Amino acid sequence: MNISNAKVLLGSLVCFLLVLNSCSSDDDRTVESIPFTADIFQSINGKRVAFQGLTNNATSWNWDFGDGTTSTDKNPIHAYAEGGYYTAVLTAADAAGSSIVKQVELAIEITPYVLLTGGATAESGKTWKLSSAHSEGDYFGNADAELTPFDGAPAPLPAGIFGAGLGMGEVYEDEFTFYFDGSYSQDVKADGAVFSGLLYQFVSTGGAGIVNDGGADFGLCTGMFTPETDATFTYAESENLTISSVYGPGGMLTYNGVSTLDFSGESFIGLKDFQQKVIIQDITDNTMRLVMFLAASQDFIGVNTNAVILTFEVVK
Repeated sequence: MNISNAKVLLGSLVCFLLVLNSCSSDDDRTVESIPFTADIFQSINGKRVAFQGLTNNATSWNWDFGDGTTSTDKNPIHAYAEGGYYTAVLTAADAAGSSIVKQVELAIEITPYVLLTGGATAESGKTWKLSSAHSEGDYFGNADAELTPFDGAPAPLPAGIFGAGLGMGEVYEDEFTFYFDGSYSQDVKADGAVFSGLLYQFVSTGGAGIVNDGGADFGLCTGMFTPETDATFTYAESENLTISSVYGPGGMLTYNGVSTLDFSGESFIGLKDFQQKVIIQDITDNTMRLVMFLAASQDFIGVNTNAVILTFEVVK
């Protein structure tokens, strides 16, 4: 190899090394410029959730799944014991000791029971009250097999009818709270009275318990009531409910395959009358529509003549 060729080869090698060093420096600067970030991706299958910590430059991952359990895996898979609403929290840290906290709200296997109670993590339960707005499905009915509308009553019920129409607006204030463990509480507010059947009040208190009889034309009133302590409720997703009814053979009528709520002692929801057990027609995260039965005929004491179909809303 002559001297000229050697110089060319040496020059090419120097250029190559300079280019390589330049690329390496650019790569280093690119790596150093990536910020410390964190986010969460999750995939739900039944009660199992696959979590992914989408992080840059993180060196540790701490997960709180919202049910009392934790993990330090970057991409954990967690199985929840109960359906319900959970807040999963990821705390990611980098080598410098900085941390980022991200969280995600999860709805795991939301059954009607979870919709009713708020689920296992709702320590304060879930509280409902009668909706003054009412819905297209709210009306006064007969206690017959089809729950047909009652003649002479508006169907559907207009908004605020118990207030503006019957002068009993206080029935929209009472609150009913369901807990995941099956316990139950009622708040009858300052008046100490509840929505009630007029005939029931005469039979049970001789009329002394009646506070407001503005709904007398429909067999309704408000009456004094003291909620019991340590009350409980029972939810049935599907059962055949048999009630007393003036429309049924032998004074009895059965509704097949309905969801129901029943209560301990003298507890109830919505309407205090002879029949405590009610039908859940529909339930969502924010509303539920119930069928409550009413005995309004002096000729059939304690036998259901009517149904009051009303919507309840969640107290925020």
